[in-house]
Amino acid sequence: MPTITKDSLLTLEAYAKARAELRRAAIKQKKTRKVFIGDNILLQFEDEQTIRYQIQEMLHAEKTFDEAGILDELEAYNPLVPDGSNWKATLMIEFTDVAERKQKLIALRGLERHIYVQVGQHGRVYAIADEDMPRENDEKTSAIHFMRFELTPPMVAAAKAGECVAAGTDHPAYTLHIDEIAPETQASLIEDLH
Repeated sequence: MPTITKDSLLTLEAYAKARAELRRAAIKQKKTRKVFIGDNILLQFEDEQTIRYQIQEMLHAEKTFDEAGILDELEAYNPLVPDGSNWKATLMIEFTDVAERKQKLIALRGLERHIYVQVGQHGRVYAIADEDMPRENDEKTSAIHFMRFELTPPMVAAAKAGECVAAGTDHPAYTLHIDEIAPETQASLIEDLH
């Protein structure tokens, strides 16, 4: 059952009044939940707070107050909230130079299937990516992907017991392994598991 419902959202007026404070809290939460894999790959792990903020921002920006519009946003964003046995993330491929980015998105085609997390000595858990729609074509990948990492009960138990969480990619054009993500990020991710 989704944790974010129409009735749990702030009205546009209430959100406008609290927006600055909620923005600060969301930025702080997002910063805690970022994992960089090298200089060009960012995993932004999502949770109820980051997705709630995104929904409220979309409703605010689009001045959406009708029930159908609100339900559309909930339908689009609720799948990005972890549901107790997984981690969900937005993958961003970041190259500032436009020409370089264009070439790298060609070279990194399929990257989303090569991103993984690993808890302790358990096996790698590869991302299940872009369930809403394909974000690559025959020529290139997209700069943004939405993904989830499904953990087994022993992996959940190991993470809760404090075993380190690693992350990486084994794509032939971008291979990098982070032995242990930041402790504050691990602590935040553990809160997603129940």
